[in-house]
Amino acid sequence: MIDIDGSIGEGGGQVLRTALGLSLVTGKPFRIFNIRAGRRKPGLLRQHLTAVEAAVRVGAAHVAGAEPNSTNLTFEPSGIRHGAYEFSIGTAGSTTLVLQTILPALLVAEGPSTITLNGGTHNPMAPPFEFLADSFAPLVSRMGPSVDVRLNRYGFAPAGGGQIVAHIQPRALTPLHIGRAAELRTPMAEAIVAHIPISIAEREVRIARRRLSWPPDSFRVDSTKDSDGPGNVFTLKFTTADVTTVVTGFGEFGVRAEALAHQACESVRRMRTSGASVCRHLADQILLPMAMVGEGSYYSEPLSTHATTNMETIRQFLKVEFRVDEVADRLVRVSVRELRGQDQARPFVT
Repeated sequence: MIDIDGSIGEGGGQVLRTALGLSLVTGKPFRIFNIRAGRRKPGLLRQHLTAVEAAVRVGAAHVAGAEPNSTNLTFEPSGIRHGAYEFSIGTAGSTTLVLQTILPALLVAEGPSTITLNGGTHNPMAPPFEFLADSFAPLVSRMGPSVDVRLNRYGFAPAGGGQIVAHIQPRALTPLHIGRAAELRTPMAEAIVAHIPISIAEREVRIARRRLSWPPDSFRVDSTKDSDGPGNVFTLKFTTADVTTVVTGFGEFGVRAEALAHQACESVRRMRTSGASVCRHLADQILLPMAMVGEGSYYSEPLSTHATTNMETIRQFLKVEFRVDEVADRLVRVSVRELRGQDQARPFVT
């Protein structure tokens, strides 16, 4: 039984989600305490309980402590069961984070799976659908398995009501190495609104046209009624030789559309100037499948506390070593290798 302090690092829900995913993959049970101790409202919320429920069903697991606001949980899996599943969060909680909880196990299952998730698809505190479908899933698919994610309905906060469907075909995982930033290709700036004036989206795209030297046909505005509530997402997407980067901003009450667009454009500018090929969010999310293989590398801007916390949690389950080497100002190379024989783990930052 592995004991995990949920307050380590940034002390958020990622510690729990990574532990659930790797417990399913390795078959190792765990106890976690101080769940989400670093958050304003500690303990398990509806989104986290749905992730636990999903892991229990996929892993035929025994669980104790899976209750609202619980800060302690014990999880004991008994095997990975592929198949068709549907989970409903009941709020605007992130469907993408629930999927990422069980995805590691389904990548190595004995057969294909289809996962239908109902809840939030676009909210500020989680990866949006576009990140999962256009950036993360294609990289995982390059490692061997096939991961295809579709959006059936938008789910903006606070209304929720969205739906995504993921099809996973397991295959043997192979190492992934991502080089430094390459020439930018197929850029796209898109602003989407639901049940609010389209002029908001037009203002966001107008800023992107001014800030980004992208081709004229790279800018799009759209309005959808396929949503239970109002919402606005502004997406900047571009592809290089190795990876597609997705940068998003979400409309919020009291935040001007111009400010949202400026912030997203600045994130792209900083990333492109640094030479990074992997954005800070992808740098966090791709760590787990790379660790499952026991080999991989990429170049990114300096890692977030979210990413380094994820490293510490992964090392509780897998015998791997992470290296973070400074290459240039605001550019690091992150690598992972499997520890064998007499190898000893060293601190992950060198």
